[in-house]
Amino acid sequence: MSESASISSGIAQRYATAVFDLAREENALKALEADVDALDAALAESDDLRRMMTSPLLPREEQGRAITALAQKMKLSQTMTGALGLMAQNRRLFAVPQLLSILRRMIAEEKGEVSAEVTSATVLTKAQADALAATLKERFGKKVKLNVAVDESLIGGLVVKVGSKMVDTSIRSKLAALQNSMKEVG
Repeated sequence: MSESASISSGIAQRYATAVFDLAREENALKALEADVDALDAALAESDDLRRMMTSPLLPREEQGRAITALAQKMKLSQTMTGALGLMAQNRRLFAVPQLLSILRRMIAEEKGEVSAEVTSATVLTKAQADALAATLKERFGKKVKLNVAVDESLIGGLVVKVGSKMVDTSIRSKLAALQNSMKEVG
């Protein structure tokens, strides 16, 4: 891990712990989970938002006003709005993606869930997603929340990551393995 990634993770961990503890004290974990989902979606959709959060050229007051206005427009909880304002004031908005990831993990742990990052070649049907979640629940003994993405370059199959474990059943990886074994032979 690079030094800057490590610093970002450390910063995000401290903010995430504070936000999570406040939300738990207020019995507002459901609202916090909704905030995390909404912010994650906003970051995925908006290049302007990502640029604003990482720009060293914007004064901290301007970043603070922008992020607070956005949080209010998105109807984020007071806890999350305050945390984002504080992060802007301290020039720490660059750590928001890590903050969201850590909060998602903490919420899942509190609920007795585990998150699975699933990448498939095509969009999974509800039946396929439910079957995969049931299989993973059986394997890990916890309720599984699927975060599904589509990558057509997989050709077919799935790549599933749960914690540090990864299962790659994609056609792309099987073709790559076949190509490597053919190189070893010839």
